[in-house]
Amino acid sequence: MTNQQLIKSAHIWALTVLLACGLLAVAGKAGVIIQSQNSNQNGNANGNSNTANANQSQNNNANRAANRNSATTGATGQQTGMANLSSQDRDFLMDAAMGGLEEVELGRIAAQQGASDAVKQFGQRMVDDHSQANTELMNLATSKGITLPTALDEKHHKDVTKLSGMSGAEFDRAYSKMMLSDHKKDVSAFEKQSNKGADPDLKAFATKTLPTLQEHLQMATALPGNAGSNSSGGGRTTNRNSNANNNMNDNSNMNMNSNMNMNSNRNSNSNRNSNRNGNSNSNNSNRP
Repeated sequence: MTNQQLIKSAHIWALTVLLACGLLAVAGKAGVIIQSQNSNQNGNANGNSNTANANQSQNNNANRAANRNSATTGATGQQTGMANLSSQDRDFLMDAAMGGLEEVELGRIAAQQGASDAVKQFGQRMVDDHSQANTELMNLATSKGITLPTALDEKHHKDVTKLSGMSGAEFDRAYSKMMLSDHKKDVSAFEKQSNKGADPDLKAFATKTLPTLQEHLQMATALPGNAGSNSSGGGRTTNRNSNANNNMNDNSNMNMNSNMNMNSNRNSNSNRNSNRNGNSNSNNSNRP
């Protein structure tokens, strides 16, 4: 092989090596780029996955909160329009709404489970009157952007549950006592709102409803077991009148006997005096 051929062969090998090195370099860069892209893609995918999980978690929490709110809104109402009311007006509005709901619920139970006709009739009257008042109050609140409770809270629900477990005379006594106490408080609260309330619409509602509540209080006083009922005080009154009459009769008899004795004594004394006078006259006539 000549020198020229050797030189050409060396050049060829050198070019081959250079090409191989270039290909390897290009392949290496390509691998790095692909790996980087894959890493970025994986990172983005993980980031998107985490974001999706976070969003889902937030949605789940929001749903739970919404469910909790929907479960309790019925007993608490919505307070969005309360900011425009004074504290007294807010308290009156919520107490009147909750108290009205309880009166209706207890009235239904009394109409069904009451032992006496008086309790049954009073219970039905509570259902009728307080249902009407509740509707008027709810419409008034709605006009002010306020949603009143539509279900009893825990405290009032316990009262209803306790009373619904009774029957007969025990139920009548417990219901009568509760109605007397509740309506004393109601009349006092409505009188205060009627005189000192700040919101004119709530004042007008209190003034309009107050006479009905006062009538309810009079009716509750006359329920069986309460102080003003005929069943509790009638016997004592009759006995007192009877004793008084007996005492009067005894005194009358004593006076009559005394008068008779006095008259008898007087007549006896008169007769004695008459006899003495007669004897004296007779003796005088016999003297010479």
